[in-house]
Amino acid sequence: MINVTKLYCGAESGSDPLRYGQGHGAPVSAQTRRPVVVWTMTRRCNLKCLHCYTDSENRCYPGELTMAEAVQMLDDLATFKVPALLLSGGEPLMHPNFFEIAQYAKIWGLRLTLSTNGTLITQDMAKRIVALGPTYVGISFDGLYGVNDRFRGMDRAFRKALGGLIRLKELGQRVGLRFTLTRRNIESLPGIFEMVEREKIDRVCFYHLVYAGRGRHLAEDDLSHAEMRKAMDTILLKTRELVQKGWPGEVLTVDNHADGVFILMTLLAEGHEAQAEKVYRWLTWNGGGANSSGVGIAHVDAQGNVHPDQFWQEVTLGNVKERPFSQIWQDESHPMLKALRNRLPLLKGRCGSCQWKPLCGGAFRVRAQFAHGDPWAPDPACYLTDEEIGCERK
Repeated sequence: MINVTKLYCGAESGSDPLRYGQGHGAPVSAQTRRPVVVWTMTRRCNLKCLHCYTDSENRCYPGELTMAEAVQMLDDLATFKVPALLLSGGEPLMHPNFFEIAQYAKIWGLRLTLSTNGTLITQDMAKRIVALGPTYVGISFDGLYGVNDRFRGMDRAFRKALGGLIRLKELGQRVGLRFTLTRRNIESLPGIFEMVEREKIDRVCFYHLVYAGRGRHLAEDDLSHAEMRKAMDTILLKTRELVQKGWPGEVLTVDNHADGVFILMTLLAEGHEAQAEKVYRWLTWNGGGANSSGVGIAHVDAQGNVHPDQFWQEVTLGNVKERPFSQIWQDESHPMLKALRNRLPLLKGRCGSCQWKPLCGGAFRVRAQFAHGDPWAPDPACYLTDEEIGCERK
């Protein structure tokens, strides 16, 4: 994740230490951190989104973790001291033991985040969610009204999700909006920012498209490099406008570490050299995105398989039914896990020769795998020009 409000606008947020190392002392290697764990609690979902990386449907999936297995995993995650646990799906609220499991995690003191499509959040459901005390609840929107509904595969999905968001906000819950950038919805960006301001949404995450699950069929809908740059220009402009109005939230981009370098170069072009120097230090500390696959983020799927991130289902490091997550994560006998933790020498092509690779961490390796069949090939979503990646830092 790239925190636009911090890097571009200099605004602080409570999650900064996870990404930029404040409070840890210096120097600190990002590789020494425990990962944020994304857990797909269930693959079942009431929607059928076009870009779903788990290819979920509204049906039962065999082999998902039992209550006893889930408790055993939570015990290990808490003892291992992971910094955060993101409860995801599918639709996690469809898990028959969602509240029981989340309450158990809360008792352990795990820092919980909920990722949901929001359409199931009734008033009673909102009260029960707020009682769990999640750091925030992220609700997915992929446009406004009909645009979102077509993405989500459900009529009135936008209105239902917005209703769930409003109910949580009325109860004092911190909420976030999640938006995946594609050609089908890019024109919605200004409207999304208006919605953020109007509804007083606390966090916005703009995801770059990853060609996983049903998202494989949307590769042709990914933004061109020129469109990505235009989208980033809009995100930076609108974020600064919100911050200048006193909005206390945060805007982040996800799954494209070139965004951090783009912000750095934009600051330099605008003459903000002092802020650019800070950005350079922060990006160097975390290798571009604090959630680097196999380093700062991990994924446990509904069957208990552990992956380098939630999109890389083809690489399995182990299964929590057989070994504790902590053992799997620290065992570098798996060649991919070991390689991801020392990836820079393995990069090829533009990524291998790029002067910014220590800052971006070698971009998003899973996208290179999907696009080229080689995890060390160039990330096709890097929109920096050849001149930009070869120029000397000023």
